[in-house]
Amino acid sequence: MDILYLMIVCSVSLAAIFLVVFIVYAKKGQFEDDESPAVRILFDDEVKEKNETGNKDKDEKEIGENNKN
Repeated sequence: MDILYLMIVCSVSLAAIFLVVFIVYAKKGQFEDDESPAVRILFDDEVKEKNETGNKDKDEKEIGENNKN
């Protein structure tokens, strides 16, 4: 029965630590910008297309998505 009390104290203290860490980072602004990562993925293709149009010296063969440099 003593181990049960120890486990309850440990789990509550660990939950309190996670809560404090979350509050500290929320006040620092860690979670403020939640829209730009979702929008940033839309603009990656445009940047790649601009870089690839300047490199026409590469082979014309199709390169797999995992093998692109």
